[in-house]
Amino acid sequence: MNVDLHCHSTASDGLLAPAALVERAHARGVTMFALTDHDVVGGLDEARAAARTCGLRFIDGVEISVSWRGTTIHVVGLNIDPANDALRQGLVLVRGSRVRRAHRIAESLEAAGIAGGFDGAMAHLENPEIVSRTHFARFLVERGYARDVRSVFHHYLVKGKPGYVPHEWAALGDAVAWILAAGGVAVIAHPGRYKLSRPELRELIAEFMQHGGAGIEVVTGSHAPEQYAEFAAIAREFGLLASRGSDFHGPGESKVELGSLPQLPADLQPVWRDW
Repeated sequence: MNVDLHCHSTASDGLLAPAALVERAHARGVTMFALTDHDVVGGLDEARAAARTCGLRFIDGVEISVSWRGTTIHVVGLNIDPANDALRQGLVLVRGSRVRRAHRIAESLEAAGIAGGFDGAMAHLENPEIVSRTHFARFLVERGYARDVRSVFHHYLVKGKPGYVPHEWAALGDAVAWILAAGGVAVIAHPGRYKLSRPELRELIAEFMQHGGAGIEVVTGSHAPEQYAEFAAIAREFGLLASRGSDFHGPGESKVELGSLPQLPADLQPVWRDW
């Protein structure tokens, strides 16, 4: 199976509409696909309908922004019921904080001499509630401050640079609880991206599991190839289900194309084993 359980559409910060994203995944050989937009489930109906049309196995998903000891962590919820009230209410709270953060990012950029950031970011998305740093990055590329979205984050929007603002997202326990209430499986997204020491990462995983979290991304477009083995070992050690996902945002912006990731190590228990 060619499984991709982490992707983004225009419902959050992706470049392709949900149906177009599904069609691209199918054309590139993906056989099981999850749409996991940031803090929103609004693209799932369109994606699910497109998957049904092309015969692609579709998994309802979401990626929830979490604050843990001052670090932003992402938790993916897979095989969720997107109509669940607890999940929907929790996501409303997280999205509300996104707009407040966006105004503060724009103020920080303006203090650095870059005006029009809020309106500029908003021009790159459909739903103002899910404005993200990626939308500001596209605005900065458009204005000529960086050559592409990835290079923006070397000079802007990160700690110590213009456009960075600290922010408090959902609590880890709350995010996992919302996913479990919706009947889903909670997965730590791209663990290799977080600036955590080895002991801190182990503490995060232990706390995540205490709340009912069950999975971790091992093979992901956000990991370097040498990190696959590192997080496969962690999955084995903690008895976590292993996930695989490109974290695809769109052509030209993503490190990994849909359908192109290597398989999980054969001895790991895949998160989709019971689906």
